[in-house]
Amino acid sequence: MSDRPLKPFLKWAGGKRWLFESAQFSLPKFTGAYFEPFLGGAAVFFETRPDRAILSDANGRLIELYVAVRDKPRELECLMRKHAGAHSKDYYYAVREENFSDALDRAAQFLYLNRTCWNGLYRENLRGQFNVPIGTKQIVVSSADDFPAWSEALGSATLVHSDFEKTIDAATDGDFIFADPPYTVRHNMNGFVKYNQNIFAWKDQVRLRDALKRAAERGASFAITNADHESIRELYKDFGHHSQLGRHSVIAASSVHRAPSTELLITG
Repeated sequence: MSDRPLKPFLKWAGGKRWLFESAQFSLPKFTGAYFEPFLGGAAVFFETRPDRAILSDANGRLIELYVAVRDKPRELECLMRKHAGAHSKDYYYAVREENFSDALDRAAQFLYLNRTCWNGLYRENLRGQFNVPIGTKQIVVSSADDFPAWSEALGSATLVHSDFEKTIDAATDGDFIFADPPYTVRHNMNGFVKYNQNIFAWKDQVRLRDALKRAAERGASFAITNADHESIRELYKDFGHHSQLGRHSVIAASSVHRAPSTELLITG
């Protein structure tokens, strides 16, 4: 593992950088590969920089961006600077409506929209189109950006567009799995949880639990962050060590609603 942590290049709802900033989590020692089946902003990967990693996500556009950062960092940065020079409200909505045929253009579009949309939220309509409105952030390219370093960190990683279960099923003895699924719970359909139900239903929570159990039986270790809710604790009853994590929500539009909350960490 590298000694130099990196900040993620994406802002991602539910991102886990706060785990390390609050000193509530550290990666355990393991001898095999690092698996992350819900990649998102990859905060844990960039913080810990494991030597061997299998990184996957069900969002193909997201994985396409990571491939571009890994394989064509300078070309991607050049496109981002072009977006930065043209950024405005009208430009944002014009780029949001574009259907680029080139993978590098799509990657730059994804990153540009992520950095300028409302709170870095990724949401699609029923036609599969990104539909998040423009946010208040104006910085498209930051002085803190380090595309060569991100590319280097991803150089030894295998990037896969895949359902989480297939990725977890590839983990074996000595491997470590970090899973950070969208937080859906039973009998709770409010706010962001309601949105997540469309992409990660309760049946997926059950599939995730079962996949982690199979991986543990093969000798893999794991850590999963999830909703601190009785239905999740019941789902993982008699499986793994449970602990409560404290954090502040950052996805709410008003600071009034960004109250302290808790999440559940399950390790095994």
